Amino acid sequence: MPLSSTLAISAFAELSQTAGLGTGRVPAGLSRAVTLASGTGAGKADRVYQARRTLAASATEDLDLAGVLLDAFGAAITFLRVKGLFISAAVGNTNNVVVGGAASNTWTTLLNSTGTLTLRPGAAVGALAGQADATAYGVTASTGDLLKVANSGAGSSVSYDIVIVGASA
Repeated sequence: MPLSSTLAISAFAELSQTAGLGTGRVPAGLSRAVTLASGTGAGKADRVYQARRTLAASATEDLDLAGVLLDAFGAAITFLRVKGLFISAAVGNTNNVVVGGAASNTWTTLLNSTGTLTLRPGAAVGALAGQADATAYGVTASTGDLLKVANSGAGSSVSYDIVIVGASA
């Protein structure tokens, strides 16, 4: 089944200050976008996982990127390469969502084996592999395919949205 993808991250800000009879402005912007055709090589993707997930207080889960996650039609997904990863913690969370650092079989190509990202309530993070990059972020079944997601504390559950776009070969 064909997949078309546009992955993007962006940040825009403008610093301004009154100066004499006018206002000085310094805009700053950074934007990156990748459009991927359907397939498995450079500039292509053929798998997508998307979900809204909830973790109980103090709970963790390991998302298995090789053969356990299901796509929107219920088919098992095996990523060999991840081209884009986007995670957003719900604004209404009380606790943080912590991503990375699985105890074993850690997916280490984006974060090293002990690295984590902490998403405060309402925070989001995205990572893109370049359009011409055929390697992207590699996944190794059974030894390097678990992405850990954790609720940082007790007392309340957390929810997060996740989208993973990648290739099966």
